Amino acid sequence: MTTYNAPLRDMRFVMHEVFNASKRWQQWPALQDTVDRDIADAILEESAKLASQVVAPINRPGDEESCQWNEGVVTTPAGYREAYQQCAEGGWVGLAGNPQYGGMGMPKVLGAQFDEMMSSASLAFILYPSLTSGATLALNAHGSDELKAFYLPKMYSGQWSGSMCLTEPHAGTDLGMIKTKAVPCDDGSYQITGTKIFITAGEHDLTENIIHLVLAKLPDAPAGTKGISLFLVPKINPNSDGTLGEANKVSCGSLEHKMGIKASATCVMNYDGAKGYLVGEANKGLAAMFTMMNYERLFVGIQGLGCGEMSYQSALAYAKDRLQGRAATGITSKDKPADPLLVHGDVRRMLMTMKALNEGGRAFSTYVAMQLDIAKYSNESEEKAQADALVALLTPVTKAFFTDAGLETCLTGQQIFGGHGYIREWGQEQLVRDVRITQIYEGTNGIQALDLLGRKVVKNGGANVERFVAEVRQSLTACQHNDLAVTLEKALDRLEALTRGVLTQSKNDPNAISSACVEYLHAFSYVAYGWMWLLMADEAKRKLQQGHQDQSFYEAKLTTARFYFQRLLPRMYALAEAVEAGSETLYGLSEGQF
Repeated sequence: MTTYNAPLRDMRFVMHEVFNASKRWQQWPALQDTVDRDIADAILEESAKLASQVVAPINRPGDEESCQWNEGVVTTPAGYREAYQQCAEGGWVGLAGNPQYGGMGMPKVLGAQFDEMMSSASLAFILYPSLTSGATLALNAHGSDELKAFYLPKMYSGQWSGSMCLTEPHAGTDLGMIKTKAVPCDDGSYQITGTKIFITAGEHDLTENIIHLVLAKLPDAPAGTKGISLFLVPKINPNSDGTLGEANKVSCGSLEHKMGIKASATCVMNYDGAKGYLVGEANKGLAAMFTMMNYERLFVGIQGLGCGEMSYQSALAYAKDRLQGRAATGITSKDKPADPLLVHGDVRRMLMTMKALNEGGRAFSTYVAMQLDIAKYSNESEEKAQADALVALLTPVTKAFFTDAGLETCLTGQQIFGGHGYIREWGQEQLVRDVRITQIYEGTNGIQALDLLGRKVVKNGGANVERFVAEVRQSLTACQHNDLAVTLEKALDRLEALTRGVLTQSKNDPNAISSACVEYLHAFSYVAYGWMWLLMADEAKRKLQQGHQDQSFYEAKLTTARFYFQRLLPRMYALAEAVEAGSETLYGLSEGQF
């Protein structure tokens, strides 16, 4: 298997050269004394060491051993406790946490790079600290001062971990159907009773306590999603001094036997009158959960990107080493019985596709992370509002397209290996198994597409898309000297026309949105990636004109950008035609004809 090497040069290029993130940080009072370029680069370096030296080596053994359940006790694979301890001691669990309670307070732009590195190293492992980070986001935003002061320091430090408990056996995406109950007690706490399924890190042996955030309904709650409240439920009830007291009435009924991420504990959790505490307002639990959803869905998208990067690194190393056939132009390795796979056009097509999708995704994840930072840290109300609108529009795009592209990339990497890609020891089959879940959890990609087209486009008459298009057109004006700008402008015009057409369709056909949403999201995404590639190509061209010493890197950027515009961006035109075809053929068969 290939050793993981974090793409630090490309991460620095995107952060510092394309988006100039450090300049932004110095404009925001909350970050001025927290992070600058040197600190960011140091964090990237240490992240890379953790990912490649500590986490990556336990990835395959963890998959082989998987988590074990024995009468409610869950044991993680060998090496996981030690790796988690190093992660916690380095402060990585609280990387973006509130400094008031012991977090590092780093921007999401930096956190996005960390998330990618760790997802490349081991998707199963990163889910443990990331679930804690997600829980702390919701708790920090909505918890009382007392809850935050008591729980956040131990969660940021990694001493205690967290989980998010939403799904129930009968209620997946439709959370309004949940049955878990919360009964008020005289001391201000609540008794939580119910069963949750698919709970990542719901039970394990990595930390001394697990803090569950649980969605439940009060006895007098309104029906549907308007009656959901959020509760903090510890695995072990702590004493007032923070030491551990008696076990709470929380248990793990079983572990799911999964296709992938086998070293991640996916639990059935039972709450039998467990003591819990209300987080935020009663019946406002879903809103509290959505506070963290934009961050979590971007993170899930980055998981797809991380797996794709690992697949590319492995496939590239294999293509350089594996000897098969001769180049069409003649022998290139005269001293060997055959030439390496890399000489063959189709292998290069596959590698270039992987490279273009990965690097385009890395730029786009950084851009969306920056919008989250602007919305959080900017002092300008208009800028914050613009960032909020863009985040709302782009969150389903990043979650769905990153993970769809991640699966495509991992499958492509597996294909480059040929028969060896189907064999466990090379690592590609695990990547395919692991990345597959990213298209499903945190809202399936079909649901994300429906959210994009139904809520973020049609519901507001395309206003959010207009904001996005306006920003892209500003870049087109700034990059008009670049020949790629003409190609992107044509695609952007097509996307605008497509959006207008969908708005018209939706007025006359109730099935129009659900029938076209996935193709629309993909068409949108290819244009968005094209925008990223234009920005990167323009910066690379500028550096080459300035005679920058890293000439090879910038030349590769330009070549990959041209490949994207010639081979991948045209996909959006076929997708647009599919959207415009309408819903008639989808509903042309009766139930019995399927």
